[in-house]
This record gives sequence, C-alpha cells and structure tokens, in this order.
Amino acid sequence: MSEMPERRQTGAHHGTSVRFDRVNKSFGRVAVLRDIVLEAPGGVTTCIVGPSGSGKSTLLRCTNLLERPESGRILLGEIEITAAGANVDAIRTRVGMVFQHFHLFSHLSVLDNVSLALRKVRRMEREQAEDVARAKLAAVALGGLERRRPSDLSGGQQQRVAIARALAMEPEVMLFDEATSALDPELVKDVLGVMRDLATAGMTMIVVTHEMRFAREVAGQVVFIDQGRILELGPPDEFFDRPRHPRLRHFLEKVL
Repeated sequence: MSEMPERRQTGAHHGTSVRFDRVNKSFGRVAVLRDIVLEAPGGVTTCIVGPSGSGKSTLLRCTNLLERPESGRILLGEIEITAAGANVDAIRTRVGMVFQHFHLFSHLSVLDNVSLALRKVRRMEREQAEDVARAKLAAVALGGLERRRPSDLSGGQQQRVAIARALAMEPEVMLFDEATSALDPELVKDVLGVMRDLATAGMTMIVVTHEMRFAREVAGQVVFIDQGRILELGPPDEFFDRPRHPRLRHFLEKVL
C-alpha cells in the first residue's frame, strides 16, 4: 500500500481540523444530535463509536453538508461551512467521504469511476485525470484492475475503489461511515490496511466504526456517542481500559 501522501505527518498536526460547536440536528421531532462539541484535530484519526441509531452517521453527513444542522457551527480549518452562503460544492471537494455501500457506477470501469469527478468537478483533461486515478488505485493496491467493472471485484476491492475515488480529489479531511460493515470478515483487513496507511501519512480522518481494535491501534482520540450526545472521549488506552461513563462501560462489555 505505497504512494500515500507524505505531506502530513501524524503528530505534527499540520492537517485541517474539524470543529463542531454546539451542533444540533433533528429529524421531525426526533433529536438526533444534541449540543455536539468536538474537535477532530488536523492530522489525527478520530474514531466515533456507539450503538446503532446514536447519531454517528448523521454527524458525518453534517460534516460534508449532506445534512444541515439546525443550530450550531461546523468549522473546516478556519472556515465555517455551516455559514449562510457557504459554497457547498467547494467544501465537498475538501472533504472526502466513504460510505458503508460503495456507490460505484456499475456501467463504468474502475478507472472511470475514480477519474469521473476529476473531469467533471475539477475540469481535468481525461489523460491527466486518468493518471491521477491510476496513482490512487496503485496506492490502495488495485493497480492492474483499472479496466474491470465493479461487478468483477470483491466487496473489499470495491470499497478500496471508493476510497481511491475520494482520495483522487486530494481532500484535506476523510470521513469513513462504517466503511467495513458491509464486507465479509476476510475482506475487512485490506480496507482497514488502506485506512491505517492514510492515518500514518497524517490524513485528518473521522471514522465511524465497529472495529474496536482498529480504533485502539490507529485513533488519536475515540469518541462515544449515545442518543445524540457525546458521553465520553479520550485517547484509546484510557477510553478502552479506563472508561469513566457507566453507559460506555456497558457498551464496551457488549462489544469487546
């Protein structure tokens, strides 16, 4: 898994941070996010864990404006992306997102799936876009599969194509929403390997995950959300070995 960008080193915290300042979001009468205050530091992996339906995915979707919070602010670096008149398209090019399901175009080759947004959004010439796409596919260990269709690939390979597609836009922040939960267990390792490489290269990442071992090994901080509230956050060793909140202790007993 070579060719990952070297420009952001973990520990240096040079990447773009994401800050949530009292963010609230409801669907109808159901409050999904309640007064979220959180900083995901630049160059660090922030893992978010919690029970199903606790608001984790909604928090990610607010981060690239697929959902809009009712109140509060979200800042990408120094820019408030939730401000009236913020340029949503420009913001989305800075924030890559990888979903649970791959959302690849089945009628396009792997190469076209990765290069399409470069041509349409970045207005790159086809040749240049395909060069970038090839490099990103090589970085996720899929060199040689450029001409395949998504249906010819395993689920793990399709998810790595989705990661390469997001990386092709040179985002400052990567969001992963349960990126491995739709995969067979033996395919999970390769996808987590790519995510681990990104973390090592110092990409700012916010990762919603069930993979507690990954969170323990890779995260700079782990956040526990339940019923739309952050109940605990801290470095992985404290979070997993010395949880303070009784709800987190109960959750960890169930999942570890």
